[in-house]
Amino acid sequence: MATDDGPFTTGHLDWVGMDEIAMPLRLDDAADALAIPARVRAAVNLAKPSARGIHMSRLYLHVDRVLTAEPLSQRSLRHLLGEFLESHARLSDHALLRASFPLMLRRAALRSRHSGWRNYPVTVEGVLERGQFTARLSVEVAYSSTCPASAALARQEIQDAFLRDFPSGQPLDHDAVRAWLGSHRGICATPHSQRSVAQVQARLAESVQGLPLVEMIDRVERALATPVQGAVKREDEQAFALLNGANLMFCEDAARRVQAALDADDNIADFHVRVSHLESLHAHDAVAEASKGIAGGY
Repeated sequence: MATDDGPFTTGHLDWVGMDEIAMPLRLDDAADALAIPARVRAAVNLAKPSARGIHMSRLYLHVDRVLTAEPLSQRSLRHLLGEFLESHARLSDHALLRASFPLMLRRAALRSRHSGWRNYPVTVEGVLERGQFTARLSVEVAYSSTCPASAALARQEIQDAFLRDFPSGQPLDHDAVRAWLGSHRGICATPHSQRSVAQVQARLAESVQGLPLVEMIDRVERALATPVQGAVKREDEQAFALLNGANLMFCEDAARRVQAALDADDNIADFHVRVSHLESLHAHDAVAEASKGIAGGY
């Protein structure tokens, strides 16, 4: 309970509340999504300089009642934040709720009839400031990246090996060349590839009613074209190798692909993207960032 009793330092506080609240969430934007318990942050500011001891129990009860009763959406977020402020009248004019959880989606294999589960770390944040509501989504998408420079060097090595084994001026035997291509000599060098991560933070347009998490993840994966896989049979692995070969990417290329995809999404008013290629050649990561207007980002 807020109190003015006793000597203490005064001042406005940006946020006061609770973090790491264990809370189950309901999602309604995808039939194949599993609702998984989330970790929630609930907070209000203290606009009254002398106030202390906010009503944390009220925040918790509001979170429990709203998030367990209706699906997480812009509507439910705004309603919940309004209740935060109503319960802290004359103390606060800003309210925040942030929920972080793993979104589990079943994904079809590339060629076989199998499917497997993928885990996408997600954060949903809502802020209500003097009547102005803002919703942000953050997702992480894992994908594979093959280095274009390394691919070029590998091709050069294979060309040189071919010229050594099949000198210029001599007739070529089709069967011999085919056998050579299927041997270790035909792939004497390989480009380096690595698991990579795209972190996207987006501010939703005011016209958006729901939380288009799956739609945003799908858009990012289509732009990158090489998302990591769940269920993988031999034919799926071969298809994945073809996708990597057709989508050679520096981190700059990956960041621009995601940037273009988000720019084309009317549901997104603003965004920041960071891609990290967890290098298999170097002991450090290759990183690129792009934004529409969100400063700082990650």
